[in-house]
Amino acid sequence: MSVQDVIVDQLAKQAIPLRTSDDLDVLLEAIGDKKVVLLGEATHGTSEFYKLRMELSRKLIEQKGFSFIAVEGDWPSCYEINRYVKQYADAKSDAREVLEGFDRWPTWMWANEEVLALIQWLRTHNAALPPERRVGFYGLDVYSLWESLQEIERYLQEHGTPEQLALVREAFECFEPYDKEGQHYGVSAAFYGESCEDDVLKLLAALHEKRMRYEHDREASLSAELNALVAVNAEHYYRIMVRDDVESWNIRDRHMTEVLRRLGEFHGPDAKVIVWAHNTHIGDARATDMADDGMVNVGQLVREAHGEADVFAIGFGTYRGTVIAAKSWGAPMEAMQVPAARKGSWEELLHRAGAQDQILLLNQEDPLLGHEVQRHRAIGVVYRPQYERGNLVPTVMARRYDAFVHIDESTALRPIAIKKVLV
Repeated sequence: MSVQDVIVDQLAKQAIPLRTSDDLDVLLEAIGDKKVVLLGEATHGTSEFYKLRMELSRKLIEQKGFSFIAVEGDWPSCYEINRYVKQYADAKSDAREVLEGFDRWPTWMWANEEVLALIQWLRTHNAALPPERRVGFYGLDVYSLWESLQEIERYLQEHGTPEQLALVREAFECFEPYDKEGQHYGVSAAFYGESCEDDVLKLLAALHEKRMRYEHDREASLSAELNALVAVNAEHYYRIMVRDDVESWNIRDRHMTEVLRRLGEFHGPDAKVIVWAHNTHIGDARATDMADDGMVNVGQLVREAHGEADVFAIGFGTYRGTVIAAKSWGAPMEAMQVPAARKGSWEELLHRAGAQDQILLLNQEDPLLGHEVQRHRAIGVVYRPQYERGNLVPTVMARRYDAFVHIDESTALRPIAIKKVLV
């Protein structure tokens, strides 16, 4: 019997069938009192991943008192969701209108029917709670350089000093020649020394000082400060990306981890957080070949910061199905076929163990799943099924995740059409 046959035999005995939402309760029991739950996805365009993460998040919020959801999305657009679900007086009142804010490619990641259902539920849940206990929704990512600067300027026009407003306008002027294209700025900064680093660092320092001074409007002040943090790290990210893919990846994941840290600090020592991000971000990088390249990720950094006993990471994968993705960066989205997983991959082994949706609870000390390296599929916003081999990540499953949810045949996400507003 081959090693893979032995793995299949163990998976068949260990996996728990996933037929209804009640079957997810085994994950809640395994999570216990942990304060950080990381929910992954093997693609950014699979309906089941979003629906199951919503159901898990609902259970965690209702039964275990989790404080907020933080996602692999831009801070400004996600903060509009936060304002909507917490029912701020001047927030948008229509969920579809809120999702119109995700108008930068890839729009489908957050402007979709599945997220619409999540935020409508979250708004209803929050309506019965006092403002200080309402569950938040925040973005962790680093890409929204210009949008974040716009939000800072809007905030400072109402709450800031002339000196602070001057700082954000100086930063805008520095970035203005690059026509809102991070790569254009990156090339100029990396090869011609045209850096805006000092401008955004001064802005971040000024906003941090203001938040500490004006406690009456803490969440709006926090948002302005985190928009400034985005500007700082986005400037660094774009400056490095044209020269070093590994370091730019690390800048991005360290940024997401720092945003998580600041959100946790803001919500207090008892805060509990749910994170939605791709498996490549939430699964521990040390259990993959990412570590060989010097890459870190959120899953590793959060485990190191909080201790593994307080973090629970759940990966998600599929054997075959359909997905929303694009054939190249910036290309139109489309529904694509996800071919049957390659022989010997974790997805194929789980399919052989039982052609059904399954939950796998994992233990790092498992003599087989805690040591065996097998390939594991990862699909991004750009996907070409004919080059499937490039989407396979060597993975020690039980060291990368604490649990894994396998969807045997998945379906594509349901995007919401975004109407571009010409100005």
